[in-house]
Amino acid sequence: MRARLILALAAALALASAGARAATHYDPSAKLDITVTEVPLRTNAAGRLLMARIYQPNGPGPFPTVLDLHGGAWNAKDRHAEEPMDRALAASGLLVVAIDMTLAPEGPYPASVQDANYAVRWLKANAKKWNGDASKVGVYGSSSGGQVAELLAMRPHDPRYNAIPLPGSPKVDATVAYVAMRSPVSNPFARFKNAEDLKREPMMNNHKVFFSPWESIHESNPQEILERHEKVTFVPFLIMQGALDDNVRPAVQEKFVTTYKAAGGDVQFHVFEDSEHEWVAKPGPQTDKAREMVKAFIARQLKR
Repeated sequence: MRARLILALAAALALASAGARAATHYDPSAKLDITVTEVPLRTNAAGRLLMARIYQPNGPGPFPTVLDLHGGAWNAKDRHAEEPMDRALAASGLLVVAIDMTLAPEGPYPASVQDANYAVRWLKANAKKWNGDASKVGVYGSSSGGQVAELLAMRPHDPRYNAIPLPGSPKVDATVAYVAMRSPVSNPFARFKNAEDLKREPMMNNHKVFFSPWESIHESNPQEILERHEKVTFVPFLIMQGALDDNVRPAVQEKFVTTYKAAGGDVQFHVFEDSEHEWVAKPGPQTDKAREMVKAFIARQLKR
């Protein structure tokens, strides 16, 4: 009887170990077909139904899960903004979920950060529906979506960001395992001053609509948060920056990287030559390189 019990226990442990290995296995060189579907996420305070676009690999899974946060200077774009990147990542064996976020005219900061925080918790509670493994949820953020991603990662338990309850899963938290970003607005005040210097009125106005009251551009500034030595959560970052970007200046990005590392954070930083702010929107070798870099970064994080 005792021998049978020991054998049964050993078999159960082996099965659990195999399940854990399957859940974290990811081969960035994989080429899988994907299925794309859409589901409601939540209705925001302005009455707009925010949607989630699901890029699900076709295969046994479960697949590591990535939340995509779009850019658009906080005032524009939606879940479709990074479709080429989302498809490329999903085809390598990642469950990618791109969400709509509240736009600044519908609600200023911190509304979009609240949407992102809610989406992390929602994804952890629901990833299994699409054969996703939510044990290590990662984030891909672009431009202003990168600023949202940085705030989300650095302040996962901030009561302002956690303000939207998740029905049925009140104890699920918004911590993330890693963040990969393209051209993140790591210092929104520096970007505003850059737009001011270049006399780009629309970009200046985008900042004024989102950061209302205006002082919030400093309170929610990832660069300034670190400089104030606030207590934050550090997760590994990948920051990809275009060398020709005159929207988010490479020097500003490099300063954030240096500050994040000095504060104790882990960040991989790469500057793409001959590339502007949104270079990944167009096919080409630098876009291919960015996709492969994101996949390799995610693969490393999943092995930790």
